[in-house]
Amino acid sequence: MITLTKEDGPADLDGVTHLSIGVSWDPTAGASGGVIGKLRRKSGTDLDLIAIAMHDGDPVRLAGLDSLDPIGNGSLLHSGDNQTGHGDGDDETVTVEFAKIPPHITSIVFVAAAYKKGSSFQKARNISFKVYDATGGSSQQVADIWPSMLTTDNGCAVAKAIRVGTAWKLEVINVTGKIKQGDELALMRFAASK
Repeated sequence: MITLTKEDGPADLDGVTHLSIGVSWDPTAGASGGVIGKLRRKSGTDLDLIAIAMHDGDPVRLAGLDSLDPIGNGSLLHSGDNQTGHGDGDDETVTVEFAKIPPHITSIVFVAAAYKKGSSFQKARNISFKVYDATGGSSQQVADIWPSMLTTDNGCAVAKAIRVGTAWKLEVINVTGKIKQGDELALMRFAASK
């Protein structure tokens, strides 16, 4: 079993054939009480988990938003868009099957963002990113990453999988930043800078 922390640097993924990253959050009413607060909690807020496949620092494929299988062979799969944060467990997940990732993909950056206009990290509470060793169909949690609740940013680079020869390493990043909402190029530039 691997364990991952930001302080440890990249971890070898020896023996890990499938990796999953999940994001979960709770909807909040913010400062609103009464009927407006109840409506905001009911409608929730929309955070997005996005995996960006890179070739030598250039983004070439994006899993998330409306793209669930961007490589087309099941090697990088997104679970679909949860627009409210309601429900138990992870609200969105991305699963990687390393053996199927094309050889020209050199890294995969996992980003969580309040990407759509009107969404924000401040309208969500208890945001958590979990990393799972999903080898053999199991889901063994190997990392739990919590961004600061004080951030006014709307994006977080969660982790980065890096190809090293025929093997892969995973590095916890947990760095927040601002991404222009609704701007896919800004999202990809943010990922490429990590």
